[in-house]
Amino acid sequence: MTQEENERQNMIRVVVCRPGERAEVTEIEDNLRSMQTVVGGLIQEYFPFHSEDDPRYDDLALIVNDEGKLMRLPPSRAIFDEDGRVQDAIAGPFFICYAPVESETFLSLPDDLAEEMRRKFDKPEMFYRTDDGIQVVRYMPEKDGREQER
Repeated sequence: MTQEENERQNMIRVVVCRPGERAEVTEIEDNLRSMQTVVGGLIQEYFPFHSEDDPRYDDLALIVNDEGKLMRLPPSRAIFDEDGRVQDAIAGPFFICYAPVESETFLSLPDDLAEEMRRKFDKPEMFYRTDDGIQVVRYMPEKDGREQER
């Protein structure tokens, strides 16, 4: 086995979402230190997805900063319920991986789910408090750091 093959065995394919940036499919090292580096602190699993049509959705985990809201990290993406209402807002960077109940570790996302989650969380979001509750606006970040609403 080559060094490159050995290194790839210790990697998992995930979708990374950061505030103000587009989502990306990438590989990270399959260890706690790397995962904590991605989220900027202690990690916590969050399982917000469900699908009657595809049971794999139940095994999609968001790995978030456990103290992201307490640290007042900027909001990254919203999680919506079945009726399109904001259920939660993820603070700070997070990643999505595959975490079947029978597995003792996080796993790479299957290719189709990786692409689907990348599309779902592609654009960053801004959050506004209104009389009707929290409103979310997706936008396309500009390369020079300015934001362009879409």
